[in-house]
Amino acid sequence: MGKKRALISVSNKDGIVEFAKELAELGFEIVSTGGTKNALKEGGVPVIGISDVTGFPEILEGRVKTLHPKIHGGLLAKYDDPSHQAQLAENEIEQIELVCVNLYPFKETISKPGVTAEDAIENIDIGGPAMLRASAKNHQYITVLVDPADYQQVIEEYKNQNGTTLETRRLLAAKVFRHTASYDALIAEYMTNLAGEEQPEKMTVTYELKQSLRYGENPHQKAAFYQKPHGSAFSVAAAEQLHGKELSYNNINDANAALQIVKEFTEPAAVAVKHMNPCGVGAGKDIFDAFGKVFEADPVSIFGGIIA
Repeated sequence: MGKKRALISVSNKDGIVEFAKELAELGFEIVSTGGTKNALKEGGVPVIGISDVTGFPEILEGRVKTLHPKIHGGLLAKYDDPSHQAQLAENEIEQIELVCVNLYPFKETISKPGVTAEDAIENIDIGGPAMLRASAKNHQYITVLVDPADYQQVIEEYKNQNGTTLETRRLLAAKVFRHTASYDALIAEYMTNLAGEEQPEKMTVTYELKQSLRYGENPHQKAAFYQKPHGSAFSVAAAEQLHGKELSYNNINDANAALQIVKEFTEPAAVAVKHMNPCGVGAGKDIFDAFGKVFEADPVSIFGGIIA
C-alpha cells in the first residue's frame, strides 16, 4: 500500500492545524487544497498541493480541483482487491487512507441579511460532497471526518492501535451521509424558493439537534428536541430559557401549542395549554385582563400548565 496519505480540505478550520500536525507525527503525508493548504503551511505542517498529486492546475476560480481520477481512484479503491490495486499501480495513483473535509458555508451564507442569489449559489460545494460520499461509501477502508469534534477520537485510535476500528469508520460514514443530506436539503429548499415553486414534486427537510431531553411524553420513552436551521424566529426553538429546570418533552410541546394559538390574535390575548389541550383562551383590554379570563375558564386544569 505504500505510505499513509490523508486528504484535508476544510471550510471550518477549527483545530485543523493541530489535527494535521498529529497526523504528520503519525507518519501521514498530507494533501490539501487552496486556503486549507495555506493554513497548514502557516501552521508548520508539511503539505502537498492537490495539483502536485493530479498533475492538473486548479481551474475556474477553484471550482475544479479535486474532481480527478488520481483523487477519486485513491478514495474508491478496495485495499483487498488485487485488480483494484493493480489499476492503482498502473495509473500511478496513491491510496488515500484518511479524508477530512467540510463544505462551503452555504447555511451561513444564506443566513446573512441581504445575501444575493449569486453569493448563495457560489457557496454550493461540488467537490467536497463528492469526496465525502466516495470516502464514506468506502469506509470499509477509509476514515472520513466532517466534524472537528471527532478529530481527537481518531487520533487516539491511531496512537493506540495504528488505525481506526470498522465500528468507528461506520459511525463517521453515517455522520457524513447525514451531513451531505442536510446540506443538499438546505440547497434544495433555497433553490425551490428562489424558483418560486409552491408545490414541488419532492420536499426534503432537515433538522438540527437542539438538546437531548430527560424523557419523552412518558417517563419510559426517550426524546430529543430538533429545530430547523432556518426556522421561525418567533418559535419555542428560537427561545432562550431564562431560569428553572430543564424543559421536558411535554413542556416544549405544550409551549409550542400555546404560542401557535396566541399568535392568531392581534389584540391582547392569553392561552393556557395542558397536555396539548387548550384549557383557557382569553382576549381583553390588556394582558392582565386576558389572563384573568383564561384562569376563570378552568382554574383546575391550568395547574401545571403552560401560559402564553
